[in-house]
Amino acid sequence: MKAASALQPIDSARRWANWGLLPRETRDTLFQLAVIAWTVLPHLSHLPWWCSALTAVVLIWRGHLALNNAPLPGRWPVIALLVIATLLTLWTERTLFGKDAGVTMLVVLMALKTLELRARRDALVVFFLGFFLVLTHCLYSQSLLTALSMMVSTWGLMTAQVLSSMPVGRPSLKRAGGIAARSALLGLPLMLVLFVLFPRFGPLWGLPQDGLGKTGLSGTLRMGGVAEIANDDTIAFRVRFEGRPPPSELLYFRGPVLPIFDGVEWHQARPRPGLRLQAPELQLRGGARAYEMLIEPIRLPLLPLLEATPGEAGAAPVLRGWTLTLTPDLQWQTDRLVAERLQLSARAWSTYTLGPTQDLPGRYDLTRLPEGSNPRAVAWARALRATPALENASTFTLAQALLDHIRGGGFSYTLAPGEYGRQAVDEFWLDRKLGFCEHYAASFVLLMRAMGVPARVVTGYQGAEPADADGWMTVRQSHAHAWAEYWEAGVGWRRADPTAAVAPNRIFDSRPLAGRQGLVAGALSTMSPALAERLRQAWELLDNRWNQWVMSYSRSRQFDLLESLGVSAPSWQDLAFVLIGIASAVSLGGAGWAWWDRHRQDPWLRLHARMRGLLAPLGVEAGPQDGPGLLARRVRQRFGDAGAALAESLDRLEQLRYGPENRRLPGPGWWSGFARAAARLRRDGRPIALQQPG
Repeated sequence: MKAASALQPIDSARRWANWGLLPRETRDTLFQLAVIAWTVLPHLSHLPWWCSALTAVVLIWRGHLALNNAPLPGRWPVIALLVIATLLTLWTERTLFGKDAGVTMLVVLMALKTLELRARRDALVVFFLGFFLVLTHCLYSQSLLTALSMMVSTWGLMTAQVLSSMPVGRPSLKRAGGIAARSALLGLPLMLVLFVLFPRFGPLWGLPQDGLGKTGLSGTLRMGGVAEIANDDTIAFRVRFEGRPPPSELLYFRGPVLPIFDGVEWHQARPRPGLRLQAPELQLRGGARAYEMLIEPIRLPLLPLLEATPGEAGAAPVLRGWTLTLTPDLQWQTDRLVAERLQLSARAWSTYTLGPTQDLPGRYDLTRLPEGSNPRAVAWARALRATPALENASTFTLAQALLDHIRGGGFSYTLAPGEYGRQAVDEFWLDRKLGFCEHYAASFVLLMRAMGVPARVVTGYQGAEPADADGWMTVRQSHAHAWAEYWEAGVGWRRADPTAAVAPNRIFDSRPLAGRQGLVAGALSTMSPALAERLRQAWELLDNRWNQWVMSYSRSRQFDLLESLGVSAPSWQDLAFVLIGIASAVSLGGAGWAWWDRHRQDPWLRLHARMRGLLAPLGVEAGPQDGPGLLARRVRQRFGDAGAALAESLDRLEQLRYGPENRRLPGPGWWSGFARAAARLRRDGRPIALQQPG
């Protein structure tokens, strides 16, 4: 009757009143569904809406069936849902292959498999799908938050797997979770060895993220092509200086240089096939600043290093496994896209001359404007140049005239200037006068070219946040910037930043305009801006340490470790030999421990042997196969009421061993009570006279 009542649907008022009232199968199923929901949660931001909705509906449906002990659906409804999900995946992703489509189908398969949890085999399939889904989180993010979420998911899946392997009694979630945690800790040394020595590969996918326009580097610049740019607060890189950091107005991190203008977009110059790049004509003055950088994946074939980082020995950056090239326009190019986190050290000079200074090759291309491009702005610039005050003026004076016009011409700096047409400079310079750095830099360069001065657009990052407790300054995507360079005979290339003329705080105080915040961050900033800033700084300090110690552990650091161990000129073969040696030693140690554990006696058997040793002098027959309940009945048959205390002690042991709690061993108090009862019975008890048969 008791077993039958447990199978009845639970009264709705009592379902959640007490977790202990739920039958074990219901409780374990609900726990497994909760772990699956937690594992899917980080994927919601990039899953199609229908996949998130379908997964939620299926998990809630499965939980309802478990609470009401209702039968699971048949095979055909599940197959129908799978076919619908497959067609929807083809509709949204246009394929069934690749990262996004694969993750979508994996989530669908795991959710639908919960509707087939009829046997332990089905549960194992769900576990392995769950472990695989945990790994897919790394395809989208490898942050500290993602790692913590993956740890919780792994522990939950291991706990559910432990529960499925304990068919007897009603083991608590606490006990199963403890076993899962201990199992994970036993595997921790091997995990650390694999982390340190397993070969590092590049990311499986290094594709650029699609989406709305955001601040950040790009290989091209289309003025007015984005109607509104919202600040992106994600971190581009971190930089730490040896000694006191330079002021904000000197923090220019050079990215793509864009000298080619087709009337709509600015582009990088394409190197001629077979032409070897020449080193830049660079003259350095003053003292150098040593610095370190931790660069996030920017998905461009370059390093945004501080101006000016030369290619001299001891100053140039060094990255093991990368080929770095310093171009004549002072860009540090890489042999492949920067699709992984990189750490490097270098030295930079804030005072320098970038040549050539006497004759400029390609001068025509650097003054050329497409025919019909921005005719009103070009006419305005040529008229300005023809004025008596500037007719014979130097190039520097012409540049200052444009900057003075920006300061006093009614211009405004905004991240939401609205959309500009094809003749964007005409509209910006003469009509609306609203824009951000790319509008000012591109317009300045076009007007300088209209006056016959070679000029080009330079993009990169400008400024940084104050240093944290470890001395690292954070540069965000919101620090992405565009400025101008013009060439002057006898001087070389000069930097001109028109944004400083209209928004000096952007340059001198490193204060980019703030974008719209989220609901939680906005509310916290409104209530306590100082607290919100401290919380953000504390979290980013922790995240930076995670990146430094874990995510920045690269191939070069693996080789450095081997060198510190005495391996000269380490290679992949040396790394493989060390890894195989350690793995073999760990395997032998595990095999030895398993052999020892197999041959040691079970604690219950030791307790049973001690118990039989006390029962034998009492004349109670106790074999190795006899359980505590059987021995209790034999004590009552032999001693009657005199043996009640000893029999009750054996009954308690029976309940501990085979009852719902299924505890491993009784506490020390049980044995002392059992020994006292046996001693008392041996001293005072008398066996009951058995009636002879017949």
